Amino acid sequence: MLQLILGGARSGKSRLAEKLATDFQLPVTYIATSQPLDGEMNTRIAQHRARRPAEWALVEEPLALARVLQENATSDRCLLVDCLTLWLTNLLMLDAPDRLVAEREALLDCISALPGEVIFVSNETGLGVVPLGELTRRYVDEAGWLHQALAERCQRVVLSVAGLPLTLKGTAL
Repeated sequence: MLQLILGGARSGKSRLAEKLATDFQLPVTYIATSQPLDGEMNTRIAQHRARRPAEWALVEEPLALARVLQENATSDRCLLVDCLTLWLTNLLMLDAPDRLVAEREALLDCISALPGEVIFVSNETGLGVVPLGELTRRYVDEAGWLHQALAERCQRVVLSVAGLPLTLKGTAL
């Protein structure tokens, strides 16, 4: 099953995804897309690491997400990708539009054929004021289009608000 967990900053989306991954009672591979580029991000990464079970495998991949999913997906494993908006940011910061398009299309093309359980975590950024600046507007647009395409392909889509899950598509939690 493919699941998409959306939410704002500190909404509980990662904790929810981690709980769902644990509930499958399968080996879990955590796919981290963040890059420790500053002290604040280092702190966030450390908090996520401390919260995860020690037996979970970890793959750190900031760009080639489709490749990593295909290499790690098996019918007896759960993959947890955290987070898609950081992955998108990494691609946007390359300033290589063709690479962004190619990686997004590779992701969307491969996910329906992935065996096992796959949980995607992403920030819902389209609920606020339209940001100033071309790059931030492009980020919000790209995230919105990615979320729509993923939601279409996923069997369950959940919005996390204040630590509470609201099922938008599929079986309620």
